[in-house]
Amino acid sequence: QVQLAESGGGSVQSGGSLRISCAASGYAKSFYCMGWFRQAPGKEREGLAAIDGDGTPTYAESVKGRFTISQDNAKNTLYLQMNNLKPEDTAMYYCAADFRQCTITNMENNGVDYWGKGTLVTISS
Repeated sequence: QVQLAESGGGSVQSGGSLRISCAASGYAKSFYCMGWFRQAPGKEREGLAAIDGDGTPTYAESVKGRFTISQDNAKNTLYLQMNNLKPEDTAMYYCAADFRQCTITNMENNGVDYWGKGTLVTISS
């Protein structure tokens, strides 16, 4: 069982930056892959980025170049650095973990094993 807890959400002005975190517990982080998703009001959940145990990232086209996923295996923590934020980035951001799916495409297509409860990011214009 893996427990995930997001933090770091908040309100930022358009053009600003924010880093959100996801603390993982219950299993050594190096044994599974992790990813970030978001869901805006009235919209479907969207996969953003994923990272495997070796640190290889994959990104959705919508955030490539603006968002960076990283991890600190020693701290069992996943990060998402978000730059040049736009009002359309406003959403609840969720952390996910999976023992088999290690790209964001596979996570979206096949589902993930574990979800966090989310952290809210609000971008004002």
